[in-house]
Amino acid sequence: MNTQILISEVGPRDGLQNCKAIMPTTVKKRWIEGLYEAGLREIEVGSFVPPKLFPQLADTAEIVTFAKSFPDLCVLALIPNLRGAQAALEAGVDAVTLPLSASEPHSLKNMRQSHDQVIENVKAIRALFNGAPKAQRPRFEVGLSTAFGCSIAGVVPEDTVLKLAVRLVEAGADELGLSDTVGYANPVQVKRLINKVRGEIGHSRVKSVHLHNTHGLGIANAFAAFEEGITVFDSSQGGLGGCPASPGASGNIVTEDLVYMFESMGVETGVDLEKLMALRTLIQQGLPEEELYGFTPKAGLPKTFLPIDPPPQTS
Repeated sequence: MNTQILISEVGPRDGLQNCKAIMPTTVKKRWIEGLYEAGLREIEVGSFVPPKLFPQLADTAEIVTFAKSFPDLCVLALIPNLRGAQAALEAGVDAVTLPLSASEPHSLKNMRQSHDQVIENVKAIRALFNGAPKAQRPRFEVGLSTAFGCSIAGVVPEDTVLKLAVRLVEAGADELGLSDTVGYANPVQVKRLINKVRGEIGHSRVKSVHLHNTHGLGIANAFAAFEEGITVFDSSQGGLGGCPASPGASGNIVTEDLVYMFESMGVETGVDLEKLMALRTLIQQGLPEEELYGFTPKAGLPKTFLPIDPPPQTS
């Protein structure tokens, strides 16, 4: 069993894209700086999408430049297509995620693209990155969205997920992340699908999961994934987020609760939980109308909690 995992904070992208209000850029920068100071070492800072569709993310290029100033921080951005990939490459991100919905109806609604069209995008993006100097090529992950079910199509056959996984790797994806976009997964299903996908494309290409908490099983599903050797977990501070194209989908699993679970188990996250929870005040200032979630922040840390000492901070 792993004794160390990486928490990939997606609040500044996935969290904000679902908010009606626009967090000021200055507050967003302070949030990212606070996340870094709390020990987060991978942050999805934005998305290169049309500003008219997502004005909350219109400052992504500026935010990438700011985030790149922090040593040892993996600066991650979501891209929807080749144009977004070009913008991400120019901005200098360390990693990109392209979503592909295993549910084709969801893909058509969310990305306005069929599976075949997304696969062609992956091939074009791979060619673009291969044409850049090696040191500038971002890590290229494809997130297999709605892999565990879809609020539009219902059941998503696992064979569909497996076939897409193979096609995506053949098209040029470095890694695949399994995403429970609408929060339909259960722990048994999570374990089974991780193992099946790894059986098709290899253990090392499936390192991360992206889980939502629609039915309260997000943390349980994270633990199930951990037991199968997953080492990277997406989460959002305060549980911000959701999918605009998925009716009924609620927010991501709460970063504070996820850190608490792992640290309580003796699994190192590198995150200072007290510093992380203190950041909620800043988020509330930037998004005064948004509700923040999380059992741990509301209950406070128990007297029995013994956090793992985080590694020394790089100045």
